[in-house]
Amino acid sequence: MSEGDSRLGFETRAIHVGQTPDPRTGAVIPPIYATSTFAQDGVGGLREGGYEYSRTRNPTRTALEECLASLEGGRHALAFPSGMAASDVAMRTMLRPGDHIVIPDDAYGGTFRLVDKVLVLWGIEHTPVHQADLAAVRAAIRPNTKVIWCETPTNPLLAISDLAGLAQIAAEAGARLVVDNTFATPYLQSPLGLGADVVLHSTTKYLGGHSDVVGGALITSDDELNEQFAFLRNASGSVPGPFDAWLTLRGVKTLAVRMERHSDNAERIVEALLGHPRVERVYYPGLREHPGHEVAAKQMRRFGGMVSFTVAGGEQAALDVTAKTKLFILAESLGGVESLIEHPHKMTHASVAGSELEVPDNLIRLSVGIEDGTDLVQDLLQALA
Repeated sequence: MSEGDSRLGFETRAIHVGQTPDPRTGAVIPPIYATSTFAQDGVGGLREGGYEYSRTRNPTRTALEECLASLEGGRHALAFPSGMAASDVAMRTMLRPGDHIVIPDDAYGGTFRLVDKVLVLWGIEHTPVHQADLAAVRAAIRPNTKVIWCETPTNPLLAISDLAGLAQIAAEAGARLVVDNTFATPYLQSPLGLGADVVLHSTTKYLGGHSDVVGGALITSDDELNEQFAFLRNASGSVPGPFDAWLTLRGVKTLAVRMERHSDNAERIVEALLGHPRVERVYYPGLREHPGHEVAAKQMRRFGGMVSFTVAGGEQAALDVTAKTKLFILAESLGGVESLIEHPHKMTHASVAGSELEVPDNLIRLSVGIEDGTDLVQDLLQALA
């Protein structure tokens, strides 16, 4: 099956692209090629696929990359050992000392740390902007702006950005638009189709889906940019092992059905939180009162499995809630089949404390899993009681 066969449905491509049964044995599932190197038929005589050394290319990794490229509607995908490794390669490829990047004013703490603590030492300038406000984004553009880095929905406040609008601003500025599509996944949102130049994933999250593997990915249709990403990935050795690639590919097969259940359960959680006397505000783009709801409804299939809310009583009240759940596990990360609860101010977003990206100390973030929805609602309500 061609990895570019867009005529097939999403679920079909997730199961079949890059995963043709093994021609020698008939194995239905792609093998784990646990090898560092490949035999050559004479110097430079590479065999089928052109594999030479697994840092450069590995057949199991290729299968994953072909599938991811198809799901995001791109020509190329590259897998990485983590989402941050993918972010690092993307930024160091597209930025040079003296360049400027526009980032969200609500973003994953690790992304902000990479920009604010690492790339700043390399002479990279950055401006945090509320990217739901296109006028504010346009005002933040400088002559040396090379990248607009977007999350939508954002982490953890679930703000929504108009991707087509951002793509137009980037094109006018001669900059590239990179979209972290981790929260939405390619099942719910297709940034390349809306004008983005690059899509980034922490495949650790929904794509892997089972909290048993760490990984990342970059997807693009820009041939030259992909070659540059691949060069730096190979030069820096930022590659996942074949077992990690295999686990991620295994998770991708069920992405569509999982995202439907994640979304179903998140909507039930939101309904239970609304009007609760201990809940001050609920952040979820599926709510009609959410400021980005109309944009989200236009560019997303559904609204996903992430929910955030603030509780009355301040930081300690939020910490108390996270300590009382029985099914929601207190842990960082997200996107697995099990439900997780966390306190961003002290956990995932501790690195943004004191910055423009600092999050409320009474905020709780939920990664709503695929358990029985009634059980999840009851667990959260007893924790809030």
